[in-house]
Amino acid sequence: MNMRNSFVHCTLSLCTLTLSLCTLLLISCTKQSELDKAIAYADAKVHLTISQMESITDSMPRNVLDESQSKWNLRANVPQEWCGGFWDGCLWYDYALTGKSEVLRAATMTGNQMLYLATAPVFDHDLGFLVITSLLNGYRLSPDADTRATYKEALLACADSLCTLFNLSVGTILSWPRHIKDYGGHNTIMDNMINLELLLWAAEETADDNKADFYRHVAVSHADTTMTYHFREDGTCYHVAVYDPVTGKHLYNCTHQGYADFSVWARGQAWAIYGYTMVYRYTHEPRFLTFAQKVTDAYLRLVNSQMVNDQMVNDIVPYWDFCDPRIPNAPKDASAACVVLSALLELQHYVPAAKAEEYKTAADAMFCDLTEHYESDAQCPAILLHSTGHHPAGSEIDAAIIYADYYFMEALYKLQLY
Repeated sequence: MNMRNSFVHCTLSLCTLTLSLCTLLLISCTKQSELDKAIAYADAKVHLTISQMESITDSMPRNVLDESQSKWNLRANVPQEWCGGFWDGCLWYDYALTGKSEVLRAATMTGNQMLYLATAPVFDHDLGFLVITSLLNGYRLSPDADTRATYKEALLACADSLCTLFNLSVGTILSWPRHIKDYGGHNTIMDNMINLELLLWAAEETADDNKADFYRHVAVSHADTTMTYHFREDGTCYHVAVYDPVTGKHLYNCTHQGYADFSVWARGQAWAIYGYTMVYRYTHEPRFLTFAQKVTDAYLRLVNSQMVNDQMVNDIVPYWDFCDPRIPNAPKDASAACVVLSALLELQHYVPAAKAEEYKTAADAMFCDLTEHYESDAQCPAILLHSTGHHPAGSEIDAAIIYADYYFMEALYKLQLY
């Protein structure tokens, strides 16, 4: 085990199970032979992409829109491109899983391309996505002390930048400065929960006690405020919450990427599951663990209902939005399943045995479904097919998308780690 990794530190401090029981909790589909097979498959895809990216230094993989496509569609490495860090994260996880020197070189080179974010003006909340997936994974997983020191310095600078989007009256980080007029106020989206890891990590790593307290305050305030205003009674979430930027009053909820304001956008619910699991990992606050279970249970109820109503056998991957009236003819979103899978592999270690078994069973089904039905053909460089990006905008519908691969790789890493 790599003891520098925060997953290890937090799991060891929180998990009340014995080592033998933790071993037994590995999902049944992922006995070592199946896990080894999945890792080898993912590693082959990573190497295919490495071969395509050797001479490219200003762009990152984003999507494959057609399964027959043999190369990634690329996007420029700029602050406006929220997916810019996911490829580097795939590389770091592949290095952790395989130890291959060529993957380490690619991961370090690609991570170095993200260092400019430490001094770039903050564009929006996605700064967290960009550097958590790349530089924070590099800091945890690189064997090189100089690389880790460089990444740590950059990450702390990025934490300062992210905090400039925090509104003290509201209690949350602003998601989209460019959309304040569009929404009529301070907008916060569910995706923003993921970015709190940068601040919670920075609170543990900074040598400045005042900064540490402020980082924790911003992160916990954001999580608490989101918990209060972003969810329905049944544990499902809205995508967007809008607040008065002066008084902090909650104004209304709506959607940006879901089917409708009232609907349950699958990846939005996945962000909530992952986000509150991660916040509990760092804070150890029981209310966050309770809430992580509530939002997880809401998601699993919807997925199970989807499977029963549509008579789908062994397909636990959700439709892009649980309320799309075209179901069962609506597109799926494998990326949402990957985010939830990664979260469940951690969350099952924090909860009582009966609940852990329930989450283990769900994770088992997700892993089996993704590996048996969503892998790509040999010529495609992506690991997984059938994700949905921004359906209302007609973007990346039924496509392979880099963040699905990233969270799948993270799930493989957690399976090997735990």
